[in-house]
Amino acid sequence: MAYWLIKSEPNKWSWDDHVKKGVEHWDGVRNYQASNNMKAMKIGDRAFFYHSNIGKEIVGIVEVVSEYYPDHTDEKGRFGMVDFKAIEPVNNPVTLKEIKETPSLSEMALLKQSRLSVSPVRDNEWDIILKMSK
Repeated sequence: MAYWLIKSEPNKWSWDDHVKKGVEHWDGVRNYQASNNMKAMKIGDRAFFYHSNIGKEIVGIVEVVSEYYPDHTDEKGRFGMVDFKAIEPVNNPVTLKEIKETPSLSEMALLKQSRLSVSPVRDNEWDIILKMSK
């Protein structure tokens, strides 16, 4: 299993929106690196759901339930999407500030490529953030 982090602006699509829907596609990604990350996702992979811009914190965990397929919002047909199922909220949201202040997370893609909307999370980073969220 691989781990990921997906970002969404909560005023456009929030954790609560995703929970209400249950399973939803992750469309609108127009960055090739983020798209390649989605292409690498496999059913059963997990991702942190991160509220960007407003809140700047990890608020939940989702699971990949369908692999990469064409994004219906892309008129040129270059990009795709995956479907995520809401699994659970984190007990305590983990803020960007807390992540930045944790030396063992200093190499995290979230920090190194801060504008990337879909990024990988290493196993040890996943474990550290889960502990921080308890």
